[in-house]
Amino acid sequence: MSSAPRGNVMHVITGLDVGGAETMLATLAIAEAASGAPPIVVSLTSGGLIADRLTAAGVPVLDLAMVRGRPGIGGVMKLAGLIRRHQPTVVQSWMYHANLASTAALAVSGRRARTTHYWGIRCSDMDLDGYGPRFRLVVKAGARLSRWPDAVTCNSEAGIAVHEALGYRPRRFILIDNGIDTVRFKPDSEARVEVRRIHGIAADAPVLAVVARVDPMKDYSTLLAALDRLPDVTAIVMGEGTERLPDRPGLVRLGRCDDVPRVLAAADLLVSASAYGEGFSNAIAEGMACGLPVVATDVGDARRIVGATGTVVPPRDPVALGAAIGDFFQSSDRCEQGRAARRRIEAEFDLDGAIVRFRALHRGKD
Repeated sequence: MSSAPRGNVMHVITGLDVGGAETMLATLAIAEAASGAPPIVVSLTSGGLIADRLTAAGVPVLDLAMVRGRPGIGGVMKLAGLIRRHQPTVVQSWMYHANLASTAALAVSGRRARTTHYWGIRCSDMDLDGYGPRFRLVVKAGARLSRWPDAVTCNSEAGIAVHEALGYRPRRFILIDNGIDTVRFKPDSEARVEVRRIHGIAADAPVLAVVARVDPMKDYSTLLAALDRLPDVTAIVMGEGTERLPDRPGLVRLGRCDDVPRVLAAADLLVSASAYGEGFSNAIAEGMACGLPVVATDVGDARRIVGATGTVVPPRDPVALGAAIGDFFQSSDRCEQGRAARRRIEAEFDLDGAIVRFRALHRGKD
């Protein structure tokens, strides 16, 4: 198809609460708005902090008021009407439910032949048994319909491999890594002192940070078991539900956090204990941009992101996780590891690179 004119892109996403896909969409849309070509963002569900951020930046946000996890025919018809009204040249959908809803809406709208459609897949080896029969049906339907879009964008090599194994057979997969804002995520010595003071953490105390909601895929049980082996290490955990984790010495539970870079500045190490499901982990890359080495489980593209700047251990293994964390705090080159981690993000996973790739794709030049 011909290249898309500026400002003629519609993004469709399941919801606009805080998450990796939502954050990447917002970053891309805001960058396009700043260049004079704001896209339209359509959310299947209503509300969310990312919706507020987009609106404040001048990006039009529409929602279909659908019930999460249930993309009914009414919402599909509303989306078809929006497509007819705005006549986008490109529809970029994000995540399983939005992929299917966009496919159906484009078919109903009568504009499929004039609209390039890209699906977006953001995860890897999801434990489908843990998410109920409806979710499994959505993933399987995606496999059956995967040749309908013009291409499927993924943010991880692991995600491509896993979905090929699930039977996804698109015309092509396109890998676009997440991009990290290294201006926002950076070392901050003043914040380090202030955050430690607020939480009563000594200046020389060993501190790790975890940025993850409480969810089976994030595997807080393995993390907490690893921390049992590290009584002298303080762990700052942030993400929805972390405020409800068991109270224990050395565990700072922040819940949902709106200033992640500032909190990360207080840490020496970023830990990701995920058991499955990650594609490209923003948490890992953002920690590295803040100058933090990483100990991560071998899930998704963690190994590719971390490279030689951290340690990758098997998932669901608290002994290995605890040992890797302990070894880090015994090492003598922690500062150089942190500098190397930031350099890796700047060289390989910077925000501008991701924006350039999406722009080229949406203009028909990829």
